[in-house]
Amino acid sequence: MAGGGQRRCCRLEAEAARAMLDAADTLLFDCDGVLWRGEAAVSGAAAALGRLAAAGKRLCYVTNNSSRTRVAYTEKLRRLGFPPAEPRNVFGSAYCAARYLRQALPPGAAAYVLGSPALAAELEAVGIPHLGPGPAALPGPAPADWAQAPLDPAVRAVLVGFDEHFSYAKLCQALRYLLRGGTDCLLVGTNRDHRLPLEGGAAIPGTGCLVKAVETAAQREAFIVGKPNRYMFDCVASEFNIDPARTIMVGDRLDTDILMGNSCGLTTLLTLTGVSTLDEVRGHQDSDCLTRQSLVPDYYVDSISDLLPALGE
Repeated sequence: MAGGGQRRCCRLEAEAARAMLDAADTLLFDCDGVLWRGEAAVSGAAAALGRLAAAGKRLCYVTNNSSRTRVAYTEKLRRLGFPPAEPRNVFGSAYCAARYLRQALPPGAAAYVLGSPALAAELEAVGIPHLGPGPAALPGPAPADWAQAPLDPAVRAVLVGFDEHFSYAKLCQALRYLLRGGTDCLLVGTNRDHRLPLEGGAAIPGTGCLVKAVETAAQREAFIVGKPNRYMFDCVASEFNIDPARTIMVGDRLDTDILMGNSCGLTTLLTLTGVSTLDEVRGHQDSDCLTRQSLVPDYYVDSISDLLPALGE
């Protein structure tokens, strides 16, 4: 919901939900923490999306997770009982990164990838040569060896995603490509999520930690394709020619989902089944800081299933 002044967030009751949905053509859903948690669907989420699809709404899925391909997301949606989705309705950071590099790199240029097989697969799908996924070892016992390892002459970009095999050897190689190419070698990150929450209050380091390591070594800033950067929304908008004023962003994180939605002029809806809390919303809402105000959603619900009363039978 575009507009200036201090933002206020309110609970989305059934009457307001009906009005909001009547005015929308498209809904963008984050996945983890909104539609499912781990391998279990959020209660009522599949039913809510089923009714939205039956009402003719366009459903798209926007996720910063770079460890799954678009096809893998459509399979998970099907497995958990959500309405059938085509790969073109899924906008993961792996796909968006591949799309960005396809547009930005000259023909035949390759990418050095710190990332998963899914990230490599999305690059392959758009015809971008790549190297780097998987474990890597230092090429010798001394720093002089590390600085003289062979470099692929075709590499014109370093792409950083979630990489369980991230290592000093990979960081060295990424830096060497960036130093060799200077500003002609692109530095791209899938997202800046610094921590990934797990069930029971545990967490693991996120992709943002890896991006920061490469940025620090290279002394330059990466272009980020994922939320809250508007590039991910631009990918959706160019694919479907959607109207921001008739689009709803549904997410569980203020600093990614809601910030992107607000920045792009979308109506924003926070679900409390994931990362961000209502206390955080209130803290930002009561602040005079414009940056914190940009994190305030238009509405919140306890769960996406709260939309069911507004959707009828």
